[in-house]
Amino acid sequence: MRTFAESKKTAGDWDKADIKYALEKKGWNLRQLAKQCGYSNSSALRKAFDAPYPKVERIIADAIGVAPEVIWPSRYAKRNFTPVLSPSSPICAARPEKVRAVAMG
Repeated sequence: MRTFAESKKTAGDWDKADIKYALEKKGWNLRQLAKQCGYSNSSALRKAFDAPYPKVERIIADAIGVAPEVIWPSRYAKRNFTPVLSPSSPICAARPEKVRAVAMG
């Protein structure tokens, strides 16, 4: 039997309806979840549907039982991006003592 998370393995972000459905399958609605987490109403949780809100994204994802990166892959692809710098880049070359200190532990 496939779980909801397994069936939702697309590259795009989940739709609002998909998130609400996944919450309902776990026995939650936005109002209940908001109250459980100390919010006076569900408006803070609803904001995560339209804009990045890491704290609330984690709350929703934990309630569903998946990582936030699964629900909002486009948001986390941007957040987890680490540019690769060459050792000769001005940023790396300017602070060799700091790099050595980090490498030494």
